[in-house]
Amino acid sequence: MKKWCGGSLILFLAVLLTLSYTLFPSSLKAPPPSSSAATAAAGIHTPPSPPPPPKPHLLPSLPGLADLFSPSPLVPDPNLAWSQMRTLLSRSDAISGTADGLREAAVAWRELQATLEAEKLEKVAPWRSKCPFLAYGNGRFTEIPCGFVDGSAVNIVGIPLSVNGSRTGAFGIELVGSRVSDEIREPPIVLRVNVSFAGDGATELPVVSLNAWSPDEGWGTWEQCPAPAIDAYQKVDGLVRCNEQNGESVMQEKMLNGSAPPPGASKRSARVSDNLAFVEGHPFTATLWAGMEGFHLTVNGRHETSFAYREKLDPWSVSRVRLEGDLELLSCIANGLPVSEDIDLVGDVESLRAPPLPKKRLLMLVGVFSTGNNFERRMALRRSWMQYEAVRSGDVAVRFFTGLHKNKQVNLELWREARTYGDIQLMPFVDYYSLITLKTIAICIFGTKILPAKYIMKTDDDAFVRIDEVLSNLKKHVPRGLLYGQIAFESSPHRDKDSKWYISPEEWPHDSYPPWAHGPGYIISRDIAKFIVQGHQERNLQLFKLEDVATGIWIQEFKKSGREVNYVSDDRFHNEGCESNYVLAHYQGPRMLLCLWDNLQRQHEPICCD
Repeated sequence: MKKWCGGSLILFLAVLLTLSYTLFPSSLKAPPPSSSAATAAAGIHTPPSPPPPPKPHLLPSLPGLADLFSPSPLVPDPNLAWSQMRTLLSRSDAISGTADGLREAAVAWRELQATLEAEKLEKVAPWRSKCPFLAYGNGRFTEIPCGFVDGSAVNIVGIPLSVNGSRTGAFGIELVGSRVSDEIREPPIVLRVNVSFAGDGATELPVVSLNAWSPDEGWGTWEQCPAPAIDAYQKVDGLVRCNEQNGESVMQEKMLNGSAPPPGASKRSARVSDNLAFVEGHPFTATLWAGMEGFHLTVNGRHETSFAYREKLDPWSVSRVRLEGDLELLSCIANGLPVSEDIDLVGDVESLRAPPLPKKRLLMLVGVFSTGNNFERRMALRRSWMQYEAVRSGDVAVRFFTGLHKNKQVNLELWREARTYGDIQLMPFVDYYSLITLKTIAICIFGTKILPAKYIMKTDDDAFVRIDEVLSNLKKHVPRGLLYGQIAFESSPHRDKDSKWYISPEEWPHDSYPPWAHGPGYIISRDIAKFIVQGHQERNLQLFKLEDVATGIWIQEFKKSGREVNYVSDDRFHNEGCESNYVLAHYQGPRMLLCLWDNLQRQHEPICCD
């Protein structure tokens, strides 16, 4: 019986195997060779995948680094972000300009410490001197004590006069940059304006040429007005780079009326002077003013040309106006200069100071980018959206992240402001635009290690933030892997070398960026902030000079690590200007910031100001 059963079982398995080969032949075939094996069999040899780039190392020393981090009774509290940034600043893959920013900051820091120590010993009284609102010219030079801010201007009244009747009459206007006390090199030229009021040989019309110069880069590309049509209509702060309509009207008149009459024809001369910005022998009033994106030249009340800021040549660094050439100068006055409030005269100091913080974790930390001489903007924020109940109660903390200034007086006033209001985080580098990514990392350090918060927000000192609306919207989303703001899902790097946002192929070789939120204001969750801090401590994340794009790049790495990212885009975060029902309004000066707050208090609606 057992033998019969065993034989039956063997026969059954044999039949089953036969049916399997017949009905399902492919299921039992050997697996296909791997692609590498197939390639090898075909005699094709593919190169191995490139190894990952080497991890950046720490430089053993950098000029100025030891001075910035050496023990001193005046060094900021060790719990602040400054003390935790040494490793970040020592990386071998540091952002371009880091070495200069550190070296110059060390000189500024030594000067500040010496002045404060002298004051302590009652040798000097530094607060008697203030940054003035106006500066008057002395001959062909006008000293600018505390740099330019948005809206600062130089007003020049003069008469173009050729020397000995020369037909190549020209004069120049220079905005000279500042340098630290031990600097040997020539200071940079933040802006050079050449005015050829007798034409340039190719035309009889006046020609205005603009450029900038730095000791490291030399002269950049000259921009000219009149300009090729492709360049003339590019805009800076919404204004065309070259207003050619005025010259065109004169040229058309010449074509219709034939050649120009002799110099004695007064009617003709009057017509030309009415249309042209600069005419020999005719007085003019020119205003050269600083906007958000660049400088603008207005002549006799009419916009003529604009010039976008060049890298490391920021308006805050302007220290002098210099005039030269064929010009009879009648007047030169600078106005709209940065000025701080006299703290002794501020009646509401207590209501403006940073409130005591609760022992529990913050709901949100708001890090505000601010430049040292932007005194008025910071005061406007303290009197506007920093008065929200969530801020005054301590649930939301707001801190200004501000680099050192190359101007001694600015640093003195900034120090006193920081001590008075308790809401300024000084950074151990000079405030170059190219280094603002370091501030983003500092905000993440502050919001995860010093004042731990559930959410971390980055914004600018010319932005109005509706804190209540931000917190209300955050409640609707999972507090993990969050990026909230106005998100750019498709964008590509600027390849124009003269652009403030220029990115070389070496810095970013790809044709597009991963999703990122526009810099005027965005929020990340705590887990992303911790990932950013840890990634830079371990030097696994790339340093990138465009801070908002950099955050997007780091979040992409967070996503690659296997964690989910929740991109929440909100069109009510306005990058440029203000629109009704805003959550964030950008490019708002001090007066507009206060007006927006007043509208909210009176009408309880987010209404923009004219």
